[in-house]
Amino acid sequence: MDLLMIIKAIILGLVEGLTEFAPVSSTGHMIIVDDMWLQSEKFLTQHGANTFKIVIQLGSILAVVVTFKDRFIDLLGLGHFKTKATSGQGRLKLSQVIVGLIPAGVLGVLFNDYIDEHLFSTATVLVGLVIGAILMMLADFFGPKHPKVQTVDQITYKQALTVGLFQCFSLWPGFSRSGSTISGGVLMGMSHRAAADFTFIMAVPIMAGASFLSLLKNWEYMTLDALPIFIAGFISAFIFALLSIRFFLKLINKIKLLPFAIYRIVLALLLYIIFF
Repeated sequence: MDLLMIIKAIILGLVEGLTEFAPVSSTGHMIIVDDMWLQSEKFLTQHGANTFKIVIQLGSILAVVVTFKDRFIDLLGLGHFKTKATSGQGRLKLSQVIVGLIPAGVLGVLFNDYIDEHLFSTATVLVGLVIGAILMMLADFFGPKHPKVQTVDQITYKQALTVGLFQCFSLWPGFSRSGSTISGGVLMGMSHRAAADFTFIMAVPIMAGASFLSLLKNWEYMTLDALPIFIAGFISAFIFALLSIRFFLKLINKIKLLPFAIYRIVLALLLYIIFF
């Protein structure tokens, strides 16, 4: 196996890991590296490249599971998770997560083929990057200065559903799942950290389900020759997603969404210059 291919896989995993859960659109970043490597220099075939993307996304999902492992154990009723919420505030329930998943889950099933066929282009991603950035700016501007919901355990069913509705925006490539849902949570009176925690927890079942289904469809392209590439990309995505998530959660209440919104606009301009 060519060492250069392994290095490329690690770098692609890095891009996926750093951008999948930050509100900057992993799709926008993968378009750039897609053009540079995935379909050039015989790095991978078209089908192999699609399978590689699924594998590294699973690495990012695993990083969320590890970060929130105690929380998931509690949600599944397999253990007791100690929270900072008082007894009067309750705790996050699995039913609230399910409520948040329903809107995007239903739309995703109904329009998945249409989205894959018509919306995955550089032009549509540019639109998603810019409009998503505007939504994030609006959330920072109009969200309460002193939100009542400081932890994910204080979220109501109404807020969970509203965040789920905002997640529907992320079906448009480039909009960003975390950018959409954190913005929705902030506008609904949640702190940036509470909205981010709920976003990451809610992302696991819907992303894992979609990834595993896609992986089953593309299983034949998991060849022994390409396996070292997949393993390198998976490990890289997991490590960098783990670092990215923990860094992001520590800072989000302080820096909020504006820096990410500005970055998205810069990225959109970069994509426009490269491709148009």
